[in-house]
Amino acid sequence: MEQLIQEFKEDIAEFREMTRKFYANEISWKDYKAFSGGFGSYAQRGGQASMLRLRIPGGRLTKEKLKFVADTIAEYQVDKVHFTTCQTIQLHDLSDKDVCDIMEKAFDAGIITRGGGGDFPRNVMASPLSGVEQGEYFDVMPYAEAVSDYLLGMIKSVKMPRKLKVGFSNLPANETHVTFRDLGFAARPDGTFDVYSAGGLGRNPKMGVQVGEHVLPSEVLYYVKAMIAAFLAHGNYENRGKARTRYMQETLGIDGYKAAYLDMLEKVKCKDLGITVQERPVKKQGDGIRVSGKRIIAQKQNGLYAVSYHPAGGVPDEGKFAEIYAVIERMEDVEVRIGPDETIYVINLNGEEAEKVLAATMDSAQNLFETSVACIGSEICQIGLRNSQGVLADIIEEVKKYDFADGVLPQIHISGCTSSCSAHQIGTLGFHGGVKRVNDVMEPAFTLHVNGAAAESEERFGDEWGMILQKDMPAFFVDLGQAVAAENTTFEKWFAEDPGRLRKVAEKYLH
Repeated sequence: MEQLIQEFKEDIAEFREMTRKFYANEISWKDYKAFSGGFGSYAQRGGQASMLRLRIPGGRLTKEKLKFVADTIAEYQVDKVHFTTCQTIQLHDLSDKDVCDIMEKAFDAGIITRGGGGDFPRNVMASPLSGVEQGEYFDVMPYAEAVSDYLLGMIKSVKMPRKLKVGFSNLPANETHVTFRDLGFAARPDGTFDVYSAGGLGRNPKMGVQVGEHVLPSEVLYYVKAMIAAFLAHGNYENRGKARTRYMQETLGIDGYKAAYLDMLEKVKCKDLGITVQERPVKKQGDGIRVSGKRIIAQKQNGLYAVSYHPAGGVPDEGKFAEIYAVIERMEDVEVRIGPDETIYVINLNGEEAEKVLAATMDSAQNLFETSVACIGSEICQIGLRNSQGVLADIIEEVKKYDFADGVLPQIHISGCTSSCSAHQIGTLGFHGGVKRVNDVMEPAFTLHVNGAAAESEERFGDEWGMILQKDMPAFFVDLGQAVAAENTTFEKWFAEDPGRLRKVAEKYLH
């Protein structure tokens, strides 16, 4: 890995030159995007600033990496940071020089940006509380990290049709959506994995095809290698719009795809792909202090806790990283995990430590609705259509006036376009941005998706009900909250008992 990192660092000189050319208007936005994505960076809307995506395998942010992020934010006066649904950290509003300098320093801190965008294997995901979660089948984090290293080794040698997303889950809650990823490993109670492939969100979403049952953890790299080989052989290199793995289900058929994948699997099993994992059993002891609360999670290690922290829209105050680091710096075995819903978790805390972290994160979401998920939105994203961050902030501000009980409104997912960067297609209520003609006027609007789900055996994409004008979104949620509160229940129970009641609330807003 050290040799690979050195090779990546040597490539930064080319990135610097291409970035200089883009900011000097010597190359187009399209040409720069095609190049810079492979380095984990894109130009923001308007072409006057850059974003840098820090790969965080499994969402595992050690204290050392947390310190790097905190120090970088301070040194370069970074004013916007975003947690993504792929468990990465995005730094925004960077100058051409700063994005290059931060990228180089990140490598020295063990944070790799290569492949953070473009046609490459993306950040490998894992259940954020893997290793500490009560009831988990087993700790999948070591396997996610080993697969991340393996895939990084392919970035310079393999040209795929498009990006590849890989994930691991430790429980059927399926937080990392492994049953509809390009490649997903779902832990089983017997210590093995079921494996799914060729799924994905976005346009023409697909559930994954099950290609393995009770797969030994020692064999996961064979399944990764087979996925790469199948994609190279059958992926669409001609049409980028159909170059994701899920379209192989259409071209080959589900049975044909599965047969092609299993054929590749047999071929790669002739190779030696042994996996080396670094297990980190938690030996820390509790201090006898018991704590509880909405944001306190008791770990499977007796007397230890995790504290959740969800900044609005996944955008924390830029000083929060330094604040959290200052609190946990001297705490034994404590680290941070980034979740797929833009929540972070500080884990391995004893009771006293949990109280300190809780106090340092009081700006967190205070109820389920405030943990809602939004992509970075059209104010920054080049391809975004609507300002998802802004509309979520407007909705939350309006809803707060009514002081609804926790659970009256669900967690929602808002994407600025159809790309599903907020995973809107599998949210209880999801939205993707667009435009609607009303009285011959083009109005900003969002398509409503209803009743999506990610949990294993319950997976489903939400049904599209129509479009709600952006200006009506806050009023819609106030009406919804009042309807649910009038029944003295939660949205989950209210909707399950009679889905038609949601239709009645929504119909006056739908176009």
